[in-house]
Amino acid sequence: MDACRQKLQFGLTSLGLSLTEAQIAALLDFVQLMAKWNKTYNLTAVRQPEEMVAYHILDSLAVLPYVKPPQIVDVGAGPGLPGIPLAICLPECQFTLIDSNAKKTRFIRQAILELKLANVEVVHARVEAFQSQQLFSSVICRAFAAIPDILTLTGHLLMVDGVWLAMKGKRPDQELSGLNMDYQVACLQTPDVDGERCLVILEKQKHD
Repeated sequence: MDACRQKLQFGLTSLGLSLTEAQIAALLDFVQLMAKWNKTYNLTAVRQPEEMVAYHILDSLAVLPYVKPPQIVDVGAGPGLPGIPLAICLPECQFTLIDSNAKKTRFIRQAILELKLANVEVVHARVEAFQSQQLFSSVICRAFAAIPDILTLTGHLLMVDGVWLAMKGKRPDQELSGLNMDYQVACLQTPDVDGERCLVILEKQKHD
């Protein structure tokens, strides 16, 4: 894992993030766990641990400055991305990870156990059917759906003044063209990741 550690530490420096040794170790353990389960469960198309560091861990952590605490829900979390890396870096926040794929939520549960993450819970459900007793300050999703669909499917989970954070590749101008609300698009510079990356940020107002 030396090459993974070097790539991770270089990437963290590039992103301007300072993590503890325990957090770095947890991120590397998560990569190792993904690589192990991926051989059987086909969690992700990214096969090599070093590539997982770039395309999964650093790509997830690039959105860290935009996350609004303290209650975050990761919708369509897949194998726990970006929720698990963010939860490792934000231990003071509470994360709920939702996915409708049973094998992926099973993997997330195992990762929570092995990484001893006290601030993460996983829900196996379709997001539109999930009813939470509390509202969330951030709804985040990565390659989940078109932005209008994200707003429709997750609006019942987000508190007023909370933020939707939609991770995208190229700027999704077509998805944004029909919105009748303000939004920001932040360009993400993810180390060792080819192609464009951006984050669409929308705030929920009382009339939304």
